[in-house]
Parts: sequence; C-alpha cells; structure tokens
Amino acid sequence: MPAAGGKNPPAAGALLEPADHALGRSRGGVGTKVHLVTDGRGLPLALHLTGGQRQECEVLEPVLEAVRIRLPRGRPRQRPAALAGDKAYSFPRLRRWLRARHVRAVIPERRDQQDRRRHRPGRRPAFDRVAYRQRNVIERAVGWLKERRRIATRYEKLAIQYLAMLYVGLIEKYLTTLFADTA
Repeated sequence: MPAAGGKNPPAAGALLEPADHALGRSRGGVGTKVHLVTDGRGLPLALHLTGGQRQECEVLEPVLEAVRIRLPRGRPRQRPAALAGDKAYSFPRLRRWLRARHVRAVIPERRDQQDRRRHRPGRRPAFDRVAYRQRNVIERAVGWLKERRRIATRYEKLAIQYLAMLYVGLIEKYLTTLFADTA
C-alpha cells in the first residue's frame, strides 16, 4: 500500500546509501576514497567512504568520532593520543579541533602555510618527525586492503555493498593478525 504522499516507502537500506553512491570524479577519474583510522599496529578502528573529489580534511571529524577502543574497564576510549596525517590534514580548523579533544597532531605544515607564517608572527605548530614516520602503518593498511581485487576495482555499484566488502577485508586483516603465530 502506498505511503501518505502517494509514494512508496524507502527500502530498508536506502536510508544509509549516499545519494552519489560514494562515487566522485577526481584527477584519476571516477573513484571512491576510503578514509581509514588504524591503531599503531595497522588494525582498523574506523572507516568512512566518500566520493573521489572530497577532501580528506572534510571527513576527519566524523571518522574520528566513530572510533571506539574497548578498555578492560570503563567506557570505550574515543580519542587517540596522537594523530599522524599528511599535509592534506594541515588546516588551522582541524588543528584546533584536535587540540580541543587533547589529541596531539603530528601533521606537517603545507607550503602555503609556511609562506604565510613568514609574514605573520607566532609559534609554529610542533612537528615530531619520529612519530610522523609511523604514518606508514596507515599506508600499509590501505595497501593491504587494495591488494584484494574486489576492493581495488570496486565491482559493487552501491556504496553499502562496497562498504560490506571493505568490512570483510578488515575482518580478514584482524583474523590474520590474531592467528599469525599459529600453524
């Protein structure tokens, strides 16, 4: 029976599906960006999909809000101690957001910010080169996911189905890490 406006009610999964199906045009063509947060060992903590044209800095806040780290006692931890990101995350608004949540930002400054800083007095953001080297953990985790052909080529039309395949890949990552030392 039709709903009160003469239209059929939406399907159960239609409410979760983005209008653009997490597809967008970027320099490389039509694609999807996978925004991933991992711990220091490369185990995924949170995942978000957007179209290929979206900037990483626009999605950082929702992805970090999705992090839940279970502790032996008490409430789950939601914030990492530090966040290592590339220059795409170097925006004053994001640095303020991280500082307000007591997360140490290990993000290098972009070239245009360095040029502006020469003309404007003030303290430069601290940058820990040793901690920044740990950023390769996230690159290896994304590379590990992209080794799966179904994930790398995105055979699924709907973003929900693609996200499900990513979750299957993440489950495989957890299982290989958990049972790596057993024969």
